[in-house]
Amino acid sequence: MRDTFALSFTRGRSRVLQAALLAALGLLASSLAPAEASEAGSGWVSAWSTGLMTADAAHPPPFAQGPTTVRQVVRLTGGGKRVRLRLSNAFGSGPLQIDAARLALSSKPKSAAIDPSSVRKVTFDGRDWVIIPPGAVYLSDPVDMPVAPLARLAVTLQFPVAPPGATIHRAARTTTYLAAGADPSAADLPAAATILQWLQLSAVEVENPKAVVIAAFGDSITDGSGTRDNSYQRWPDLLAERLQADPKRRHWAIINAGIGGNRLLKDGLSPSGLARLDRDALSLPGVQTLIVLIGVNDIGFVSREGPVTPDTRQVVVEGLKSGYRQVVERAHARGVRVVGATILPFGGAKAYRSDADADADRQAVNDWIRTSGVFDAVIDLDAVVRDQDRPATLRAEYDSGDHLHPSPAGYRAIADAIPLDLLVARRR
Repeated sequence: MRDTFALSFTRGRSRVLQAALLAALGLLASSLAPAEASEAGSGWVSAWSTGLMTADAAHPPPFAQGPTTVRQVVRLTGGGKRVRLRLSNAFGSGPLQIDAARLALSSKPKSAAIDPSSVRKVTFDGRDWVIIPPGAVYLSDPVDMPVAPLARLAVTLQFPVAPPGATIHRAARTTTYLAAGADPSAADLPAAATILQWLQLSAVEVENPKAVVIAAFGDSITDGSGTRDNSYQRWPDLLAERLQADPKRRHWAIINAGIGGNRLLKDGLSPSGLARLDRDALSLPGVQTLIVLIGVNDIGFVSREGPVTPDTRQVVVEGLKSGYRQVVERAHARGVRVVGATILPFGGAKAYRSDADADADRQAVNDWIRTSGVFDAVIDLDAVVRDQDRPATLRAEYDSGDHLHPSPAGYRAIADAIPLDLLVARRR
């Protein structure tokens, strides 16, 4: 029965030897890199992750000419007794080299400062360094470091040179620090350059056999457009806080696979939802439930691609229905339950078409989400955030001001409206 709810190489190693080993190690890493498949029963689960894309060639991350130390602070949504990193060279044009890696607890919000007593060295098959082939992922060795849910973990990576084709998350809404030649164990990086991107880090995993992971898959609304930087106000952030406030659900974690501007059916600044689904969500360990909130950009972007006609509109509406079926089938093949969320209203948005025809298309898709029976359950987020007198628009207090993305209050309403019992249940 389906439910519906309203709602560096080692220091001193010669660079000649390094160059000689590069190709061989690349091949070795390729064979050792873990398959992107669910690791059910291994005890490892995702406690933080992000959706991946290629860096803008015109605006690459500001790496130094020589070695660069990059520190990224992530807030974990699940805890465990050991930690490991999942690094990605998904969009690299050559081997990715990392000379050192460290973990530590962040000691000050909105800062690169760490607790020096908490620093732990990260190794890769017992080595301090790693080379990751283009297109591959690589897991670090486990690090003995108990971490708690909602802990801020600083991940520091040292690059000898800029990555050949960086793999990033463009709108991290969290500050990343880049310092030329800095010690990766440094207590702070006061002279660091800053950007709001994740770099080469795709996930942080913890060892916790009891954990349950929910993946939030979507576009800028899941990515948190409209929230303040370093504020953790995205709806998955707020849902994570809600889970940790419930004694019965503190072993649950939620990972955010949202990418701004993402479409289910077509590539844009990022690969389409259908193209990135496995890498960014289904392949991560521990995922039991997938929440799908995507489609508004497919509907709106029609006006950017030529004349809007009944035929072009129908292609998108029917394409979304087929695309959702593909998501569900692929998730079910991995034993993952899928919760569909209705598309939020966007009347008055200036980003793309938001007229009566656009809303009619949105309503047609939403009616199908509610009634098709394709999803294991449905969360009617449209009903949660729409203006009751003008249902094609967001409620004023839930509008960030662009009539497309929710405000922090709107994201709170979304997080609060999700029935927790809905998130883990036996799949039909």
